[in-house]
Formats: sequence, C-alpha cells, structure tokens
Amino acid sequence: MQRRTKDLLLFAFIALACLALAQLIGHRVNTSIPENSTVVVNSLVHFTHIRNHGGVFGMLQGSGWLFAMISALLLIGVTLYLALGKDLQRYEYACFGFIVGGGTSNVLDRFVYGSVIDFIDIQHIPYWNYVFNTADVMVHVGIWPMLLLGIFAATGSNETGSAN
Repeated sequence: MQRRTKDLLLFAFIALACLALAQLIGHRVNTSIPENSTVVVNSLVHFTHIRNHGGVFGMLQGSGWLFAMISALLLIGVTLYLALGKDLQRYEYACFGFIVGGGTSNVLDRFVYGSVIDFIDIQHIPYWNYVFNTADVMVHVGIWPMLLLGIFAATGSNETGSAN
C-alpha cells in the first residue's frame, strides 16, 4: 500500500474516531446533565451543560447556522486538499484528522441540536470564563502540534539555508 494511501487512512481513522467520541460524550452530557446546570468534578473542573447558538467563544449568538455552513465548507476543503493536494508529512495528516473530526462534531451538533453542546468548565483561571466541549479539545490537539512543528521546521530550514 502506498504511503499516501496509508496517511489518508490514518487521517480518516482519526477524524472518524474523534467525531464518534465527541458525539458520544456530547450525547451523554445532553442526556445526563440538565441544561444550565453544573456537576462539580473537583475544584478545578466542572461540567456545566450549556448551549452555544453562536460561534467561537459564543460570538454572534443566533447565527449558529452561518458558522455551521462556513465550517462545513472549510472541513470539506481541508479533506479535498488532503486527498488531491501535494503529499504532506504523516503528522500533518494526523493533526488534520483531529481538526476535521472535532470540527465535524461541532457542525453535526449545530445541524442536529441547533446548537453546540458545551460542558467543560475550567475554574480559577484569571480572565477565563469559557465553557467548551470535547470536539474543541480535539481541534486544539490538531492545531497546536501542527503550528509548533511548522514554526520549528521553518526556523530550522532558515538556519540551514543561511549557513550555505
């Protein structure tokens, strides 16, 4: 099997696993924690079931449909880029799997529930009062390594290029 095919299968596996896990956890929260109520896990972590009818950080409440459409187009674009574009590093396929899986879960929430189910409520962080979900965590698990590796790879190639 070609390396690119293996990388695309890795991307698909991670994306589907993230989608399934985020949807399973969201369903569990939706059915076991009443909306607008909190379950205290410990002094740092609370599960507070809220609905985000807007975008990132709750912006533009009532415009969730717009974020769903834009997000769906972006996720389709990323998937087409991976399938049809230039070959990437294996870690990029894995990172994009987390991003697409998490993003797809939030889009699916918007289409199924009309809003995103948020519940992870971290306490005692100055200037932080946001509630997020498993899908958001997965998107970050994909974005941050890709960003950091991209920065360090670019820095390394600049140093190598300037030495010649």
